[in-house]
Amino acid sequence: MSEKTKGQLLAEKLTYKSENTFDKIEKSEEDKAHSYSEGYKSFLDKAKTERKAVTLAVSMAKDNGFVEYTHKTKLEVGGKYYYNNRGKSLFLFKVGSEDIENGIRIAAAHIDSPRLDLKPRPVYEDAEMGFLKTHYYGGIKKYQWTATPLALHGSVILRDNSVVDITIGEDENDPVFYINDLPPHLAQTQNQKTLALGVEGESLNLLAGSKPYPDKEVADKIKLNILSILNEKYGICEADLISAELSAVPALKARDCGLDRSMIAAYGHDDRVCAYPALTAIFDDSCTGKHTVMTILADKEETGSDGNTGMKSAILRDLIESIAKELGGDPVVVRANSKCLSADVNVAFDPNYPEVFEKRNSAFINHGVVISKYTGARGKSGTSDASAEFLGYIRSIFEDRGVCWQIAELGKIDQGGGGTVAAYIANLNIDVIDLGVPVLSMHAPAEVIAKLDVYMAHKAILALFNA
Repeated sequence: MSEKTKGQLLAEKLTYKSENTFDKIEKSEEDKAHSYSEGYKSFLDKAKTERKAVTLAVSMAKDNGFVEYTHKTKLEVGGKYYYNNRGKSLFLFKVGSEDIENGIRIAAAHIDSPRLDLKPRPVYEDAEMGFLKTHYYGGIKKYQWTATPLALHGSVILRDNSVVDITIGEDENDPVFYINDLPPHLAQTQNQKTLALGVEGESLNLLAGSKPYPDKEVADKIKLNILSILNEKYGICEADLISAELSAVPALKARDCGLDRSMIAAYGHDDRVCAYPALTAIFDDSCTGKHTVMTILADKEETGSDGNTGMKSAILRDLIESIAKELGGDPVVVRANSKCLSADVNVAFDPNYPEVFEKRNSAFINHGVVISKYTGARGKSGTSDASAEFLGYIRSIFEDRGVCWQIAELGKIDQGGGGTVAAYIANLNIDVIDLGVPVLSMHAPAEVIAKLDVYMAHKAILALFNA
């Protein structure tokens, strides 16, 4: 092979390009990524709602020696704790050996995903079919949710305040739910509408039954039969559905995608593809560094992070204050010296729709975890825009620890954009930057990610924890 020219050597030294991770890692690390992804797929199948994700994460935490924390818990160096916020968001932390005023290393992901929530009074019948009315949650393309099998997950609070948990549609022997759509033979008018208006929100009604209750003397026999089945199996009546949180999600299992099995197709990659690495990083045996570290699994991100389980709530500030005071530190100083990865997904470049991307500043699957200095919409609206100094710090620790990463924005400037929880953490005077996994078909009932990228998200968060 001929020696490289002066220009080639200079180009290697001075230019930057994003590279495919397959070209940069050894086969042994590729094998680790595939093995890691099996655990992630299992997590996806068991954690299709934020409630299920918290329940599963708490079980994992206990298995890894974490104990429940209250604001009065006595903390000790090396202690591992979790704080369960109303069963819908979760905070896990390990107390490090160094002074708490040196700050906390934080990874914050969210565990809610776009879905269809049942309305308070969902059950009705029409044209001898029984339905459940829904109100969509988060940003969805409504037409994607028709004509696909759906499962029902959630909790019902009864009159005596007891809780009934419901999961229908995940077991192979369960029935599934379904949203009707027009056949192409009768869709001439529908086809002339925009995609946004082709299926309206009030049409997203779950088909739930067609068999009448065997009593000719009652009205709404099909509705009554549905209520009778729910009562027989779960002991609930129609009024109990008022105090319920029930969600319809795709009745799909996480599956390898592609003949090479390099990708995963599943519901809920946004943002459990970052939540799982945030968990596995804090559970990792090598996460025994000097820093106090924290993993946050937040709720409500898809609807703006409002509410007492969202990142706009006071809970993170309160927890840091309690931890700091218990360990003899000033909460103001702790926050100022803390560092956070806001772990949320980015959009992967799709060559089928190149017109919405600025290719030089887009994320690509299999190019590693994505750093986004800022998100927001158009003129960076709604973003915290991390400092160059903090981005430089993150670059350094990733390079030092073999993390394959790339830099990207979220599509063309005037195409729309998106937001994360980063701004709410930054408002607490904490250094924060967005980091996540590139996703194809984001917010669809089935999204796609690359196995190497989710594994690199684990390595990236672990790198911050151990830096």
